[in-house]
Amino acid sequence: MSTYKIDAAHSDITFKVKHMMITNVSGSFTKFDATMESEAADFSDAKISFEADTDSINTNNEQRDGHLKSDDFFAAEKFPKLSFVSSSLVKKGDDYVLTGDLTLRGTSKAIELAVEFGGTMTDPYGQVKSGFEINGKINRKDFGLTWGAVTEAGGVVVSDEVKLHLNVQMIKQA
Repeated sequence: MSTYKIDAAHSDITFKVKHMMITNVSGSFTKFDATMESEAADFSDAKISFEADTDSINTNNEQRDGHLKSDDFFAAEKFPKLSFVSSSLVKKGDDYVLTGDLTLRGTSKAIELAVEFGGTMTDPYGQVKSGFEINGKINRKDFGLTWGAVTEAGGVVVSDEVKLHLNVQMIKQA
């Protein structure tokens, strides 16, 4: 069994949500960790666990970040971590479908993510690294992030759908 740890310096955990239904607001988590265990060279038997500090959310707007950390959204003080634990990784051609339980605000739901395998390389320091691009969508209200507002004209301020986009580099542990 080989164990891999996330290379945080070469990984991005990002999301997008519609604002006013006309533009996307992007954000990221800056503190996160992930582990992958696999025996198969193609990672088809991989078991993956991931967590992020909800207090590390960053949308490049301090006021919005404060609101997202509040009880209206992540309730970061009560729920300091969000997590994902895989239940399966199924190979589909050159890519994969990753299924597992995402936990936000104490609520766990099964989600499905599309995974594109970028390949494996050995860096100049002899570390074996594997790259993955992961995409998916969740409904934030399924996880208790139910805050909402409506404009004077009746438009929704924040969409329920959140697009997830992760660029992940994993380092094989010795």
